[in-house]
Amino acid sequence: MLAGADVVLPTGTVTGGQVIVDGTRITGTPSQNAHVIDVRGHWLVPGFVDIHNHGGGGASFTSGTVDEVLTGIHTHRLHGTTTLVASTVTGDMDFLAQRAGLLSELAEQGEIAGIHFEGPFISPCRKGAHSEALLREPDPAAVRKLIDAARGRAKMVTLATELPGGIDSVRLLAEHGVIAAIGHTDATYEQTKTAIDAGATVATHLFNAMPTLGHRHPGPVAALLEDERVTVELINDGTHLHPAALELAFHHAGADRVALITDAMDAAGFGDGRYWLGPLEVEVADGVARLVEGGSIAGSTLTLDRAFQRAVTVDRLPVEAVVAALSANPARLLGMDDRIGSLEPGKDADLVLLDADFALKGVMRRGEWVVDPQLG
Repeated sequence: MLAGADVVLPTGTVTGGQVIVDGTRITGTPSQNAHVIDVRGHWLVPGFVDIHNHGGGGASFTSGTVDEVLTGIHTHRLHGTTTLVASTVTGDMDFLAQRAGLLSELAEQGEIAGIHFEGPFISPCRKGAHSEALLREPDPAAVRKLIDAARGRAKMVTLATELPGGIDSVRLLAEHGVIAAIGHTDATYEQTKTAIDAGATVATHLFNAMPTLGHRHPGPVAALLEDERVTVELINDGTHLHPAALELAFHHAGADRVALITDAMDAAGFGDGRYWLGPLEVEVADGVARLVEGGSIAGSTLTLDRAFQRAVTVDRLPVEAVVAALSANPARLLGMDDRIGSLEPGKDADLVLLDADFALKGVMRRGEWVVDPQLG
């Protein structure tokens, strides 16, 4: 039993609260002779859920071996991410199908929550750190190929829905229970609204890789922010977004429609240097990843504990809103909120212990400490 912390629950924060762990689950009643850990002066929050992550610890989810992918997963667990969706980047269709097979096995083993395909069905006008030579239109048959290759473990596909086949592909994804995410798009406001009406429910890293918000041409940003059916991803690393843009999104979408993500690549939790993001070479300097050729931002080196701390201490967002954006909202999107995303009896014992300054001090996943509590 963890006792004495400020415990963030769906109903609010309980000062001097407790979380009781029995095996792999949270329970409401302590067992006899339960071991008590005094965590006064700390915060207890649910384990973080990252729905957009390409790797970490020097390992890539797009190209790494099974052991390398496990290294990347473990790296993010050390930073509080107890549930993770592995994201790929644009590649050859046969290669992506092969990767889907490998990643689906890890999903079946419970190591990841599923697969997110970011590309190749994106706009060449907004390709960011994706190989233009490998981009293709979102033909439903091609989208279906990747879904089938994932053996029921595909969780999300990012599409430029304005491209030919885009709307039909959104409908296909919705029919198969896969999230259709609008991103790397050059769509107009009206085109974006059409895609939402067809079933798109997520904005891939809002503001990034899409037209800016304009007063005559509001573009996708306005459509995505205003629609209550859409959850918006935000990368809160201080590089991808100005603090005012983050505040704008939280204000207009509301805390229950934001998912803070990493969009991490190999260098997350590893360090500066040269890396590969799919077929493209990346230079990471001072923690910022950019393509060697062209200089586009190439994912991030963010971990979700840093995103949490920045959101509370720099952006001055309420702790409860940040917890929702890091845990409850993405868990709900994944259809896993019956098991994860909040500190409630019956759910997995996934939790993060933070000190008074919101620095990470402990991580528990399914009742086992990934990072032993640092209480000295």
